[in-house]
Formats: sequence, C-alpha cells, structure tokens
Amino acid sequence: MKAVVLLSGGVDSSTTLAMAQSEGFEIYALSFDYNQRHKRELESAKAVASSLGVKKHLVLGFDLREIGGSALTSEIEVPKDRGTGPSSFILHPSSLIPVTYVPARNTIFLSFGLAWAEVLEAGHIYVGANAVDYSGYPDCRPEYLKAFEGMANLATKISVEGRLRFSIKAPLISMKKSDIIKEGAGLGLDYALTWSCYDPQFSEEESGAGPLGAYMPCGRCDSCVIRAKGFKEAGIEDPLLGH
Repeated sequence: MKAVVLLSGGVDSSTTLAMAQSEGFEIYALSFDYNQRHKRELESAKAVASSLGVKKHLVLGFDLREIGGSALTSEIEVPKDRGTGPSSFILHPSSLIPVTYVPARNTIFLSFGLAWAEVLEAGHIYVGANAVDYSGYPDCRPEYLKAFEGMANLATKISVEGRLRFSIKAPLISMKKSDIIKEGAGLGLDYALTWSCYDPQFSEEESGAGPLGAYMPCGRCDSCVIRAKGFKEAGIEDPLLGH
C-alpha cells in the first residue's frame, strides 16, 4: 500500500510519517520550499525522510513570498513571548487567526499531495494537522480536512472513474502535543532531526556543524513555546536543544 505524507520536518508531520510507516504503508514524502522564513525546516524534512527510509522524498519549490500576507512569507515580524493560550495570540483584524497563518497553505500543499497521489495511485494522504495544541489555523480543523477529502474525490480522474477513493488522514488531529511526542518516541523517531522554530537564528558557533547545526531555534515564537511545553508535559528532554 502506498501513502503520500506531507512532511515539513516538524514534530507533527514527522510523527505522522512514522505512524503511517508503522501501519505498513510504503511512504512517499512531500515537502515544500515556498521561500518560507523558516526554510531551515527542509533540512530536517530531508533528515527525517532519510532516517525513516521512505520510498521517495520529493521537495517542490514555489514562491509564496510573491503573495505574502503572513509573518512566514513576508517582512511581518514573527510574534514572540506570547505563551500558549489562545488569548495570547496576536490576531489578524476581526479574527482569531495569528499572523503566522499562511494564506491557503494547507490547501496548496494538499493539492500537490493529491496530484502526486493520483499519479502513484495512492489512496491515502497523510497530514500532521492538529486541532488541540496549535495556533488556531483554519486549515488544521477537522471540518476543513473532511471538505478537502470530498473535493478530492470529485476533482480527480481516478476517483470519478471509480478506480480509487482518496482518504485524508490526520491521525494527530485530536492529540495533545505531549501525546504526539510520546507516540513518536515510542516509534523510535529521532526528534533531534526535527525543526519547529518560525524564526531561526544563525549561529556562528554551530556554522561548521553541518546543515542541522548552522541555525538555532529562537525559543520564543509560538511554535517553539508549544514544542517546549509538549516535551515538558511528555516528561522527555528535547534532543534538539543538545544537538
């Protein structure tokens, strides 16, 4: 059985890949270089894919900075030191969505995943979306993923012809970050290879340590704070901090 897994190199997508692999799927990992501020995550995606021995890892490139609209794809400052509660997020006007939301990102990513899955005749597309310990993104919600799945089965030749039904799998959707980390650790995932920080800081001291060591996490953005909280609650030391 084949499965396409969207792999950013972060805790959630890497754990999702490990889970899909443990279920017996032949894994085709898909990552994206969209000129994101935290492009460092792609080195982690490559390292995770290699360590888990996926069938193929594809990295597609396109420039979402041409569109902008996010702290991750423009010069908008990445919010720092805001804690982990929903009330702490810096919001877009009249919304509950933080400025690190990238317009339509998961729709774009899943569309590429769907295209590759159709060519591969892979009925399962895995995404590390989470609706518990996350930053309020609308494209990480169960109703969105269900709607995309419905669209996928209306919009593809292979489904319309009745040869394959697509399923969007989000095994982490209702899990706490600490439980996600415990799950990955139980599957042998090396979290030292993963990356979470939205605003990587170049380190002169680590610049000779290779692609995984040239940058250090800021420790202050939403993603860093949520990661730290997850490892603390899981009772596991974050190996990235000592990497």
